[in-house]
Amino acid sequence: MEGTTMRHPFETGLDRSGANYVPLSPVSFLTGAARAYPLKTAVIDGERSCTYAELLERCTRLAGALAGLGVGRLDTVAIIASNIPEMIEAHYAVPMLGAVLNPLNTRLDAATIAFSLNHGNAKVLIADADYTALVAEALPQVDHPITLIGIGEGLPPAARDYESLLAAADPDFAWSLPEDEWQSLCLLYTSGTTGDPKGAVYHHRGAYLQALANALMFGLSFESVYLWTLPMFHCSGWSYPWATVAVGATQVCLRKVEPATIFALIEKHKVTHLCGAPIVMNMLATAPAEQRRRIDHKVRAATGGAAPPSSVLRALEEIGFEVTHLYGATETYGPSTSCVFQPEWRTLPPERRYANMARQGVLYPTLQDMMVGDPETMRPVPRDGTTVGEIMQRGNTVMKGYLRNKEATENTLRHGWYLSGDLAVWHPDGYIEIKDRSKDIIISGGENISSLEVEEVLSQHPSVFLAAVVARPDPTWGEIPCAFIELKPGADRPTEAELIAFCRQHLARFKVPKKVVFGAIPKTSTGKVQKFALREMAKTL
Repeated sequence: MEGTTMRHPFETGLDRSGANYVPLSPVSFLTGAARAYPLKTAVIDGERSCTYAELLERCTRLAGALAGLGVGRLDTVAIIASNIPEMIEAHYAVPMLGAVLNPLNTRLDAATIAFSLNHGNAKVLIADADYTALVAEALPQVDHPITLIGIGEGLPPAARDYESLLAAADPDFAWSLPEDEWQSLCLLYTSGTTGDPKGAVYHHRGAYLQALANALMFGLSFESVYLWTLPMFHCSGWSYPWATVAVGATQVCLRKVEPATIFALIEKHKVTHLCGAPIVMNMLATAPAEQRRRIDHKVRAATGGAAPPSSVLRALEEIGFEVTHLYGATETYGPSTSCVFQPEWRTLPPERRYANMARQGVLYPTLQDMMVGDPETMRPVPRDGTTVGEIMQRGNTVMKGYLRNKEATENTLRHGWYLSGDLAVWHPDGYIEIKDRSKDIIISGGENISSLEVEEVLSQHPSVFLAAVVARPDPTWGEIPCAFIELKPGADRPTEAELIAFCRQHLARFKVPKKVVFGAIPKTSTGKVQKFALREMAKTL
């Protein structure tokens, strides 16, 4: 009839309601686990541990205590701590209030900590006593009132005691999930190699989906025991505080990354999963024999960042680790691709197999799309394994944007894609392989040189612990490769000429470093090599 709008049968009487729609939030993982497995050990920290029922109660009490301090929806609660149970508790208690959690990098200087507290307008700072000096230096630089909650002893007298607040709080405090799953959940600052760090903002939906993707891609289950070798301040621990709880796994805390401690905990608690930067994998692979314990069960290790050298992959396999290479960024809640191992790779020669394992892999199932493309035309490059383009991604596990930084947000989230700044090739099998950061490609005599390729060769030398290669200005060639080398403790020291000769055996001559520098390599607070600093050093050589 004219003037009447008819609704399709699939749109009539089939409306969204509380029975069939709940906004996605990772907080729901904890309530589910506490109901399903109340007596299961959730967290282990040295001699103390708690069950899932106890973890839910502690998080509920913390939420109530924070509410009593005036924390409400979209207020920022910062925390600076190592990988301790209180970090896990904050990842649930703060979003229970609809507030935003801001985990702070413990390796930063006081000025940068203060910048983060000011920029994020933190209302509360939860601080581990291990960082008393850092907090004491940072707080006078904060331009607004902030309530300090202390974990442990030794913090300033003005700090409220964490355990006392929990003891006085209501174990039945009424909290609720957000009405909008797009609501901001976490504020994560990039490590910032130059200038002020940028604050990536996560939402509840993205964290929920990322957690499930991690569990699926990394094989987490109820029987898993996850060791915290990855800092929880880094991308909220790649969302593993939520992923482990989603499946009812056990988390084992670790305050300091030391190979001897890691091997001991693996043996004691039968650890099945751990994550870490390539430098952590290198530490485990090169640990002295007296620090190792026999691993008599499968331990899955995930690493992200620069591709692990084949020598590290081989060494880790030999001592009982099954390594998966991941790729991602703060802007993508941590991992966004995984180098899924294909069964046919087992028949390949070792070097080819390790080369395949070091690729960045294929898309996580919770991301909508990915391409290696031309940032000018926004068109994908051919999947030929040779044409270089920029990695671009889009989907529900890409950040909302950078807090109070419209220009950076618009430069990074363009044309419906997240532009990573990483240059890669796309192989015919769909796997991507990073060739370099766009700013790290070396152009020598018109030829492009991948610093990662040269670093891989240098890392195969038996004396090399870590290699970093950057461009050095050259009047003839424009740029030439310059290598910086950290040697393994106690290793024979090769000469510069010997390392250059070693490279000539494996690389085209124009790719061989013309200069080799031995010594400590500068790194960011998250363990990434500071190539901008090395480029400045190379100019003076």
